[in-house]
Amino acid sequence: MCRGRVKKNGSQDEQALGRSRGGFSTKIYALVDALGNPLRFLLTAGQRHEITQAKTLLDNLEFEQVIADMAYDSNDFLDFIAAQKALVVIPSRAHRTEPREYDEYLYKERHLVECFFNKIKWFRRIFTRFDKLARRYLAFLHFAAALIWLK
Repeated sequence: MCRGRVKKNGSQDEQALGRSRGGFSTKIYALVDALGNPLRFLLTAGQRHEITQAKTLLDNLEFEQVIADMAYDSNDFLDFIAAQKALVVIPSRAHRTEPREYDEYLYKERHLVECFFNKIKWFRRIFTRFDKLARRYLAFLHFAAALIWLK
């Protein structure tokens, strides 16, 4: 006898919720332009690592440089950026035997992403996540981003 599992409405996959160190959470991945304006979002469960969504976030986009923190330092992702003929501005992680050079001046522009996250946290519905389904949460995230664009 073979039992199949039927997903209920609002299953874990639909909710983008998962356990992390801080408890149940959702991870927001954001791509911003050179001015700090939001371009794209992705949601995953809180325990997922950032690098798992990096390529998806950059798919079908033209870019000249990618500025990211050490969490995005993986050979696979660096090869993906190099294939796009873009500049890599990602500091090396400690496990690298030969640290890669990167433009420290350009790396300071990474604060634009952090500033964007600060702006969306002003929306109570974003920082507390009242929505059960990820698609509704993502819709409000897009709405908040539109309001930020209009300011």
